[in-house]
Amino acid sequence: MNKDFTQDRQYVATLLRHVRLGHISVREAMLNYPRDTQDESLIAAYHALIHYEADEDIRARDLLFREEQDDYLEFIYTTLENGEDLPQNIIDAYKEFYDNAPILHEKNTKGFWKGFWKNLNVNDK
Repeated sequence: MNKDFTQDRQYVATLLRHVRLGHISVREAMLNYPRDTQDESLIAAYHALIHYEADEDIRARDLLFREEQDDYLEFIYTTLENGEDLPQNIIDAYKEFYDNAPILHEKNTKGFWKGFWKNLNVNDK
């Protein structure tokens, strides 16, 4: 357990739970996601959230797929709720999407430049 990220993990777990229960939209959860997180578990959870919404049409047609995806999201938010790291296989499954993550940046000068360079496809590291 990484104590530095526990509070953010618990917050994200609440967001994911609310999405799963239909209390908030995926978009609302994304807008309220911790900005500029360096926690790989939270980055992976963000991508799981994106995939959850992207698969909405499949979820509507395939009850088994819907149940499996709901169980997967529940596993993620239960793990985060406990402040634990997501399993490495889940983190690794989303790494190929990290560069394209639309995770919001802080509302300051540094955040502006991070977004600016990302939009230009320039690595600012």
